[in-house]
Amino acid sequence: MNTAKDALERLREGNRRFVADIRNDDNTSTRARRKEVADGQEPFAIILGCSDSRVPAEMVFDQGLGDLFVIRVAGNIVAPSQVGSVEFAAAQFKTKLVVVLGHSKCGAIVATLEELKRPTENQSRNLKSIVDRIRPSVETLLETDLKHDHDALVHQSIRANIRASANHLRHGSELLENLIQNEGLVVVGAEYSLETGAVEFFDGMPA
Repeated sequence: MNTAKDALERLREGNRRFVADIRNDDNTSTRARRKEVADGQEPFAIILGCSDSRVPAEMVFDQGLGDLFVIRVAGNIVAPSQVGSVEFAAAQFKTKLVVVLGHSKCGAIVATLEELKRPTENQSRNLKSIVDRIRPSVETLLETDLKHDHDALVHQSIRANIRASANHLRHGSELLENLIQNEGLVVVGAEYSLETGAVEFFDGMPA
């Protein structure tokens, strides 16, 4: 069974290959691999990422069928269904690493900042539910000097939202808290750069 550190290094190595345009042939989705995982899976990492079409976790980390348990939602927010999905994978497959993966220029973050500046009367309640999840982690930034620098504000808001989601997973579930305390589960936050393809892990890193 992989430790969280082992899983993290495997993701880092895969991302380095992705950035360098080098693909691991062992990760291709071959007929043999499909047959191998048809009766069961052992994902070595759980990825809670944004639904953005430019950030497919399996490609970003150069992994194949059965390697990652991926949950995607706009803004990589954490709502009960996302918590439950992480709980399921961590308990069922004994996976030791959870990564909250945000990305640069996140549209959900930009939309939330715009909504905070200019509230929309006719916003659908479904979109509002996403904005309301992001709002607490970014609204205080609008009270700082960052409000005068749009790019810096977006960047710091993305980071704040990633930290908030990771923290929610660490402390918003008794099951996950128990796995963290007793079974070596680690929850980290990371940001993917649309420009470079590189992933920077920056929150909750194991010692």
